[in-house]
Amino acid sequence: MAAVTLLERLKRDWTLLVLCLPGVLYFVAFFYVPLLGNVIAFKDYAPFLGIAGSPWVGLDNFVMLLEEPEFWSAVGNTLQITALQLVLYFPAPIALALLLNSLIGHRVKRFIQTVVYLPHFLSWVVVVAMFQQVIGGAGTVSSFLNSHGVTIGNLMSNADTFKLLVTAQVIWKDCGWGTIIFLAAITAIDMSQYEAAAIDGADWKRRLWHVTLPGIRSGWPSARA
Repeated sequence: MAAVTLLERLKRDWTLLVLCLPGVLYFVAFFYVPLLGNVIAFKDYAPFLGIAGSPWVGLDNFVMLLEEPEFWSAVGNTLQITALQLVLYFPAPIALALLLNSLIGHRVKRFIQTVVYLPHFLSWVVVVAMFQQVIGGAGTVSSFLNSHGVTIGNLMSNADTFKLLVTAQVIWKDCGWGTIIFLAAITAIDMSQYEAAAIDGADWKRRLWHVTLPGIRSGWPSARA
């Protein structure tokens, strides 16, 4: 059989290509064309001169950035926040999924699922504003504690608690949404495994360790797919 040429394939599949055209144009216009603006990193950019009129400086901007001590401080803070989120956020959706799965009442489970999912749909501006209203300098919690002689200050502007505060905000906002995958993996576990483990004398801790967690690990890829 003779090989099909590119021109023949274009003629054969032109309707599919036309259907794909709007999506391709969308990505080109809003994702790839804006990437061309990254050239300003290699220029002494001045807004009144524009990208084309700004002089080319090569890697000078990067050299100047690496020489700034604040840059390395920012890198260190980013790595610390990432490590905190890895340690504290990663197990949170799993624990919440296990808690929701242990609820017997179907309506109660659905209600709690809906409540813990909602923060995911809030913008970060709204999330920070809510935390400010609760634990800020004039927030509800701070005002209540101050009225009872306990001074905690403004936690939202405290540099010592900033990393933990950011991690707590990420957990509160996205923990519920992250449980979707783990709940799907838990529901795919064969209940006969729990029954067999209970007959063998395994308590809830052993069933959790030897049945649920391995079931989540094996069912995670299929749940994500």
